[in-house]
Amino acid sequence: MHGEYKVPGGKLVVVDLEVSDGTITEFALAGDFFLEPDDALMDINRAVVGLPETADVATIAAAVRRALPEGAQLLGFTPEAVGTATRRALVTAATWSDFEWQVVDDPAVSPLMNLALDEVLTQRVGEGARTPTLRIWEWDRSAVVIGSFQSYKNEVDPAGAEKHGFDIVRRISGGGAMMMGAGQIITYSLYAPASLVAGLTFADSYAFLDDWVLHALHSVGVEATYQGLNDITSPQGKIGGAAQKRLANGGILHHATLSYDIDGEMMTEVLRIGREKLSDKGTTSAAKRVDPLRSQTGMGRREIIDAFITQFEKFTGATRGSITDDEYAAAEELVRTKFSTDAWLHRVP
Repeated sequence: MHGEYKVPGGKLVVVDLEVSDGTITEFALAGDFFLEPDDALMDINRAVVGLPETADVATIAAAVRRALPEGAQLLGFTPEAVGTATRRALVTAATWSDFEWQVVDDPAVSPLMNLALDEVLTQRVGEGARTPTLRIWEWDRSAVVIGSFQSYKNEVDPAGAEKHGFDIVRRISGGGAMMMGAGQIITYSLYAPASLVAGLTFADSYAFLDDWVLHALHSVGVEATYQGLNDITSPQGKIGGAAQKRLANGGILHHATLSYDIDGEMMTEVLRIGREKLSDKGTTSAAKRVDPLRSQTGMGRREIIDAFITQFEKFTGATRGSITDDEYAAAEELVRTKFSTDAWLHRVP
């Protein structure tokens, strides 16, 4: 069995193993990481041999940590990364290169249509009717997009939203509100099969699916890292955040919104951002939380998007594609029956 795990912001961890009668009988670790002392590699291999094939990441990591000699240095990977690569081998997880990826960068549509397309394309990928896809969002007017489980009245100030020309809509994924001013942010969606994140915890899958964009940000001069469950940040502050929705048919929606040039004062008028929500961010000002990509790169928004697409194409071998007429029609029907309805928008009052 063979498993690979690219540590977000780190190195590639590769394992090859054999299982007999429910026990790992042979194990070999490899990768482009750094490890001292040199013979600690054999200590790690011996630590995993003998573990049951049902061992989880924490169990494997603990065995590796116990086997490491005092003072051992692991650079670019961790014992947990070894555990993750091992679990991915045991469940025969897919890698990015196992799929033919497509990049969609179509003309702008309404915020409601963007939300409906997310559901339709995730469904299609889960069914095997569409190849895994990266889609860049463009929208024809501004909107506040609240998370699936957020309270409408607690998150948005309707008067402020109307004053500044923001529609209020609700997406199918969890997470927090996104103030999507036209031309002020960069948003993308990944539609992937569940096999791509097999063996990863739900939390680890966030960083795994956004590792490519960290490299893209580095390519435009932003020292980006992943923080917590779903934040993308830099030494100058938070850049954006990600959210996920997993469908029963195996389709995964993973999308992220990155700030390009947001008016922080406007955000405080449109969103109800309280002190409690900001307390764990080390600031009492919503405006200070926003660190636009414009100020860190000096690049135009479209220039950054093009750099992202180039990085993704290099990372996956993706080719350009487009939304089909049938997919647009299905999304239009979802807008009519779901996303434009008060029942959906106010599902959590």
